[in-house]
Amino acid sequence: MNNTVRIIIAESSVIIRSGLDHALKHIPQLAVDVIGVSTMDMLNDSINIHKPDIIIINPYFDNGKINIPQLKSSSDIKCIALQLNLTDNSTLSQYDGVISIYDDEPTIGNTVSSILNIDSETNAKEPLSQREKEIITGVVKGLTNKEIAEQLYISVHTVITHRRNIARKLEIHSPAGLTIYAIVNKLVDIKDIQMNR
Repeated sequence: MNNTVRIIIAESSVIIRSGLDHALKHIPQLAVDVIGVSTMDMLNDSINIHKPDIIIINPYFDNGKINIPQLKSSSDIKCIALQLNLTDNSTLSQYDGVISIYDDEPTIGNTVSSILNIDSETNAKEPLSQREKEIITGVVKGLTNKEIAEQLYISVHTVITHRRNIARKLEIHSPAGLTIYAIVNKLVDIKDIQMNR
């Protein structure tokens, strides 16, 4: 990508902002300019000054007072929820995507790329993250999205996002196809599948 993507991280914790800044700057297919903000005033100023492409924001930023639908309607800014703890699905549905504090760099890169509609060959050939492998294992064992979310301590929305990324990366869109993939790539033992059916 030739242009730099401007991303604002709206989170009060400097440690979390720094960690996410580091991860974003290591997305291979993107050149990013990251602006970290810790208050609502800083966020409003940064939106006006920097004209970001994406805002990654903790849904509880400024005590959850930010109006995401209004923010999105007033500009072409994409909003990604930075999920630090359990957040209800109605809140997360207002966002264009979700990044969990537990996501690894490839997963964060995939989420940002999909928000920006970047579908490069490097994305398609990118290996699965450890979290995506855990999701596949859950699917193959017959767990529902909710059961997978509970087992991995993530939201159902995050599970669905991972499943969408898995389907795009592997071009496999059925549980049966994922089962074959998981067996061939030794993610699960065939005995585990037979016991759970």
